[in-house]
Amino acid sequence: MRSHLLNDTTAEHYRSSVTLGVERVAARIATTERPFTGVTVDALSPRVDGIDLDRPLYDTTAALDELEDVYLRDAVYFHHPRYLAHLNCPVVIPAVLGEAVLCAVNSSLDTWDQSAGGTLIERKLIDWTTARIGLGPAADGVFTSGGSQSNLQALLLAREESKTEDLGKLRVFASEAGHFSVQKSAKLLGLGPDAVVSIPVDHDKRMQTVALARELERCAEQGLVPMAVVATAGTTDFGSIDPLPGIAELCARYGAWMHVDAAYGCGLLASLRHRDRIAGIERADSVTVDYHKSFFQPVSSSAVLVRDAATLRHATYHAEYLNPRRMVEERIPNQVDKSLQTTRRFDALKLWMTLRVMGADGIGQLFDEVCELAAEGWRLLAADPRFDVVVEPSLSTLVFRYIPAAVTDPAHIDRANLYARKALFASGDAVVAGTKVGGRHYLKFTLLNPETTTRDITAVLDLIAGHAEQYLGESLDRAS
Repeated sequence: MRSHLLNDTTAEHYRSSVTLGVERVAARIATTERPFTGVTVDALSPRVDGIDLDRPLYDTTAALDELEDVYLRDAVYFHHPRYLAHLNCPVVIPAVLGEAVLCAVNSSLDTWDQSAGGTLIERKLIDWTTARIGLGPAADGVFTSGGSQSNLQALLLAREESKTEDLGKLRVFASEAGHFSVQKSAKLLGLGPDAVVSIPVDHDKRMQTVALARELERCAEQGLVPMAVVATAGTTDFGSIDPLPGIAELCARYGAWMHVDAAYGCGLLASLRHRDRIAGIERADSVTVDYHKSFFQPVSSSAVLVRDAATLRHATYHAEYLNPRRMVEERIPNQVDKSLQTTRRFDALKLWMTLRVMGADGIGQLFDEVCELAAEGWRLLAADPRFDVVVEPSLSTLVFRYIPAAVTDPAHIDRANLYARKALFASGDAVVAGTKVGGRHYLKFTLLNPETTTRDITAVLDLIAGHAEQYLGESLDRAS
């Protein structure tokens, strides 16, 4: 069994095994005709359940053949131009190369004596990102597992910086279109059930600063503490960007920590044409970025950034066996001093390889392309009488619904849209997402693939309309 350990005597085994895997995945990607096969849970489950994990195959090729049957053949492939559903991006090859390297070396980014150069690379990328944001010379941050963890850590810092012992008095203000992790974080941080105050959005799904000002004033009048305002630069449903300059002014006036959840919109930091859309982000106290959304990185690759490095002390705990306090005096750079995690992957290497091979402009160009594709898609939807589109995109998301001319019952239209989404997924021809707007069911394109074209968008819209019309026709037949 030692022949399977990666070491100096098994290097050739490593090379041949990984080559077999890469060739298998490359062949699958090259021949994928649809984003999904349409396999059902009932069809796939018996294949997985039928595998006896206590009876190894003792053969790499056989294991890959089996993997083809239970995973690769039926995986949802984000690289396909008709995968239009969630915030999943196709990945760039330099980042995949970085992933292969970091898995094999297996550095752990908690302490210097487990990572050395990895620590310095991560710190360099944090400095690069904070400079792009404009947070100033005292800024710092750390890589995380994703936007939810970044938001949790940011709100932890905000809670501690509030210096309020009565947690029941703390209030967090967030857009009604913001990410659910704000509410989840508040619960995990021990805040009260009324801690998160939902702020209404305008027609463009952006936080209303007038409403925010009113709630902040009410908070002050009631003797409560405005712990934080969470502004969103790229909401999950709409890609909308809250008015960051106005929110920054209100945070300064009321003494609230300003957190910007830019998990989606962080691609604008590399944009060649649309960087101005997140003007005001430089005034934040903390920022969430998800490189695995709009920097075209493999999951996971995320970070939380802060204006004042000293605030990261609220996540610090010293253990004698890992990062004793004396290491701070010896200036040994242990990233665990900043992180909620202990053992942590060297995810920063993927972004490092991307920047060294493609450059920031290369990333920005790709993100600009999907933003401009969304603008073209919005024009198509706005001109198509079959569809109602909710808002002109700020990033690369389109929310819309099919509206048949002969049907006026909103509930019936809801069912037609739900059916169309499910039927499309079952066919495997395309994958789209869904959400609710004003209590009604809508469909959603999240465009993060520069290979997607307006022809793809038009084709998928026709498929949606066809499935919805089929449902309505069958419903009419049943009724008669």
